[in-house]
Amino acid sequence: MSQASPGKMREVPAALVTETVARLCRDANYHLGAEMVAALRTALAREKSPLGREVLQKLLENAELARRDSIPLCQDCGTAVVFLDIGQEVHIQGSLEAAVQEGVRRGYKEGYLRASAVARPFSARQNTGDNTPAVIHTELVEGDGLRIRVLPKGGGAENMSRLAMLSPGDGRQGVVD
Repeated sequence: MSQASPGKMREVPAALVTETVARLCRDANYHLGAEMVAALRTALAREKSPLGREVLQKLLENAELARRDSIPLCQDCGTAVVFLDIGQEVHIQGSLEAAVQEGVRRGYKEGYLRASAVARPFSARQNTGDNTPAVIHTELVEGDGLRIRVLPKGGGAENMSRLAMLSPGDGRQGVVD
């Protein structure tokens, strides 16, 4: 991040935040990171099981189709989690919260991404239809930069999960039970 002149604030229009968040919402759902693609290729090269090789090949094909055709990698486009690193010398011209939420709204709508977020999850559980509200994590940092990252946190794998504390005295049978 660059350093601002003493007494000078970097002005960032809220509209730029909105535009960036919208683009990142789409990109995060369409593009598997290069390091993940490389890891899948490495796993494919090492895999001995025919079924395992087929699954890894399908994952790689899916990643390529998603990237090429701008379609979601997964049908669960997740809860939008937005990470903001905001420099102490940055001033957002407008509401940062509103800008991020509007970016998520636009990104999910324009990207034809599944909107599965609900308002008031512990009571009404009404789908907002636009994947807001996003979960926003903000960190104040030195400098005059603004870093925005978006993570679509899927929840499908957790639908059937549960947590239990096992007593060591229960042994193997406790785990089986």
